[in-house]
Formats: sequence, structure tokens, C-alpha cells
Amino acid sequence: MAGGITDTGEPYSPFVGLVYMFNLIVGTGALTMPKAFAMAGWVVSLILITFLGFMSYMTTTFVIEAMAAANAQLRWKRREQEEVDESDSNSEYSEDDIRGRAETETRPMLSVQRSVGHIDHFDIVERVEMGQMASMFFNKVGVNMFYICIIVYLYGDLAIYAAAVPLSLMEVACGNHSCSAGSVKYNDTDQCWGPVTRKDAYSAFLGAFTLMLGPFTFFNAQKTKYLQILTSLMRWIAFTMMIFLALLRIGKGRGEGQPPAASLSGVPNLFGVCVYSFMCQHSLPSLVTPISDKRRVGSLVVVDYVLILGFYVLLSFTAIFCFDSSLLHDMYTLNFTDNCDVLDIPVLRYFLGLFPIFTISTNFPIIAVTLRNNWKTLFYRDGGTYPWVVDRIVFPLITLVPPIVVAFCTRNLESLVGITGAYAGTGIQYVIPALLVYYGRRHLEPVMGRDAINKHRSPFRHTAWVWFVVVWATFCLMFVTANIILTDIKK
Repeated sequence: MAGGITDTGEPYSPFVGLVYMFNLIVGTGALTMPKAFAMAGWVVSLILITFLGFMSYMTTTFVIEAMAAANAQLRWKRREQEEVDESDSNSEYSEDDIRGRAETETRPMLSVQRSVGHIDHFDIVERVEMGQMASMFFNKVGVNMFYICIIVYLYGDLAIYAAAVPLSLMEVACGNHSCSAGSVKYNDTDQCWGPVTRKDAYSAFLGAFTLMLGPFTFFNAQKTKYLQILTSLMRWIAFTMMIFLALLRIGKGRGEGQPPAASLSGVPNLFGVCVYSFMCQHSLPSLVTPISDKRRVGSLVVVDYVLILGFYVLLSFTAIFCFDSSLLHDMYTLNFTDNCDVLDIPVLRYFLGLFPIFTISTNFPIIAVTLRNNWKTLFYRDGGTYPWVVDRIVFPLITLVPPIVVAFCTRNLESLVGITGAYAGTGIQYVIPALLVYYGRRHLEPVMGRDAINKHRSPFRHTAWVWFVVVWATFCLMFVTANIILTDIKK
């Protein structure tokens, strides 16, 4: 995210792009969604997740339009540079040459586009990350605010990952595996093994997690293709199992869930969880640019969001009607590891319990390195270099220590996901895409002309939609903040 223009990677078909986008969006947030649904009520949850899915789709189209605008601006600047280089290479010009050059430079870019035939300056052929787009379209303050928002979001991501892995390990190591009772809620002071309490076990697993994965923050980590395939396969096996088992139990008339239709006290947290669960805007440049045929990108995004919305509703509704709301875990997979009445095959119960560990652990080093690089970019000055100690020690430490400290202080995943989504997630998913497309249009109009048509422009092309997103984001932040303050006052 900290970088600028890079190679696009190996091209793939629109169908593969659809699968990649689906896998990108459906992640850890989906596992915290069932409890959020149960706390907010099934009617309110259905309405809110549908609306937030629509809002996320809208801002996704904004980012794609901004990507096309960034590609067009880069081509325009490259053409200007070529003309400067050409003028420098020629020592003499006639008066007619100078007059002709002046006329060419005053024409809108679209006329140049037509002269080269089939080339469209709005083609998305170069990968321009969001940080680079911010540098192109925002002023210095806007760029700094962008990086601060990204950094806060990545800190939240790391804190969620750092808490989820030891929490899952603790539940697997200390949970009920005897099939002698149903799902049980444990206290932190309950014994795990010997004199070791569950809280002690969580701290020990978190310490081991930090020692094993923390060192990757000091180096560069790359996600391999085969590791992606393996984790995606595990994810879909686990999700399919959970949906099937919950449906099977409900079909047998043994569902315990009786969720309320509406509970406004759970709405703020549900909002944060849903925003976090629809997050993909920051990764769209890496995902969309390699698609070989981008004529159907708009249809691809629509299909993806409809499928994802349907999946979230299916996963959450089967969960809240299968399990009693008071027994739903922050991490939904844990409801299958300590309830043998739902799943009495030990191997499969251990698989579901350990599933988040494998998938999250592979992402933690990559997110950490991304956060470290964003810190470097935020403080970078042209022509400057960092001392070795700052570059190799200070930046990795300020990346790693805060989320680990947060994970030591709390393992409430629902709150971590809700806060991350409600604050930093709102900025990344709503405010930044809206401002990128708005200022992208303003930057291109002087050089492209008013009649230029961006073939990747958003269906929500009227400026009123941009301001609607900004106003909605502002309202959401005020609502969530007010609810947190009132909750603290009541306590």
C-alpha cells in the first residue's frame, strides 16, 4: 500500500478475478459476524448489512474509476515528458514548427487519443496503489491523513490477528472435548491444565505467537501463490462445514437460537463488523489491474457483492438460529469445537478450532511488513535516508509492539473488529474512495476536456453521491462515538 506503480503481475481471467475478490473480502470478519447479528437482532442485521453492502459496492466503483483516472493522468504526463525530451533533442525549429507544437499542446488529450487508434487513455494497465493515487490527487495534508488512516486500520488488523490465534489455541487446548456436555461458557479463572488458568494459557500462547511471527516484521515477507491456494481451500472447507452442520441441526428441530428481531444496543458494533467484513477497497489496485478483460469489471463487482451478501446472511442466520445467543463465541468456529452435540467427530472439531490459526498466521507477517512500509512512507522525505537503527529496529518495533500490547490487554474480538471497522474502516471504505474519485475528476478535466468519458466511471457518477458517502461516514462516526460514550457513562 505504500508503494506506487509496480508490475501488474500475471494476467488472469475475469472469473478468476471474481474468485480472488470473493476470497479477499470474506475473511476474519465473517467469523465475528454471527455474534454481532445475534446482539443486534435478525431484522435490523439484515437491513443494515444489505445497506452497508450497497455502500461498499458504491465506493468500490469509485476506486476503480480513480484507478482509470490515475492511469490517464500518468499517460498524459508521460506524453508531456516525451515532448519536452523531443524539443531538447532538436536544436532548431522553424516558426511553423513552433506554431504547430503550441496548437498541439492546447488540444485536449482526447484528440491525441483518437490519433493513435484503439488506445484508450483510461485503460487500467498500470497498477497504481491507493497511496500513489493519494499523492496524485490530494495535497500534502490529505496524503498524510490517508497514511494515518491506513496505519490505524493495519494496527487494528494486527491486533485482531494477534488475539484470534492465541484465543483459538486456548479454546482448543482448554475447551470441552469429552462430548459429555453441550456448549459451555468459561471464565478466565477456570483451570486449563493443572494450576494454569485459561487466562494464563491465552497469555502463554500469545507470547509464543509473538516469538514465532514477530521476527518477520524485521524482514520482508511475501505471500506465495501455493500458500494462498492452501489457505483459500481451508477457508472454504471450514465455512461450508459450519453452514452445513448448522442447517442440519436446525433441520432436525434442535436449533437453540431465538434471536430478537431488533436490539438497537447492538447496532454500533454490528456496523463496525459489517464495514470490516466488506473491506477490499485498499487492495483493489492489486486485484483489478491483472484482469485480462476489463470490459466486464462492473458486472464482476456486482456479482461478487451479491454473492458475498448472500454468503454472510446464510452464515449468520444459520448461526443465530442454531446456537443460543448467550453461547455464541466471538470467533464462530469455537462453537463447533466445544459442542459435541453439533459435531462429534474429533478430527473435524480440531480442524475447525485450528482453522483460524493457519489462515491468520500466514497473513500476520504480510500485514506487519505492509504497516512497517507505510510508516516509512509517511515520514519519508525526498533525498533522505533512514539510519540503520531507525530503519531496521525502530520501525519494526513500533509496528509490532502496539498490537501485541492490545492483544495482551483484551481478547474481545467482536469489539476489536467493531472499533477497527467503525473508525479506520470508515475512512478507508467510505471517505478516501469518495475523495479520490472527486479530486481525480477535478484533476483530469483541464487536460482531458469536459467531453472525455472514463469508460470505467462509476454508475454513481453524480457528485451528489460522493457527498452522500462523506455525510453518511460522518454520521456513522458520530453515532458510534456517542454510543461508546453513553455506554461508558452507564457503566
